[in-house]
Amino acid sequence: MGRNNDKSADNGYDAEEMTVDLELEDGTTVNCAVVTILPVSGQDYIALLPLDENGDNADGEVWFYRYRENPDDPNEEPELEYIDDDDEYDAVADAFDEYLDAAEFDELVDEED
Repeated sequence: MGRNNDKSADNGYDAEEMTVDLELEDGTTVNCAVVTILPVSGQDYIALLPLDENGDNADGEVWFYRYRENPDDPNEEPELEYIDDDDEYDAVADAFDEYLDAAEFDELVDEED
């Protein structure tokens, strides 16, 4: 199961966005919206927004995982790995905060045009 970031994320997402079914350690499956893939220190990480049965995320909880694709086979399922190092997790959370700040800035600039 992924660790979460309780900082509020944009809870409204486009229904056409990519989602993934994530199997948790207890065997349950959670449908998650893919928020973004973040490169941090040469490693890619994925930010997932867990969705309830109605396709909503009411609490802004975001989960982070290490993300790897097979460069030799783009059709192969990407691999997600749990982040168990606190410093690594904090670096990803900081990068996500920067991503959110940049997204909010871009929205403000777009609204002014």
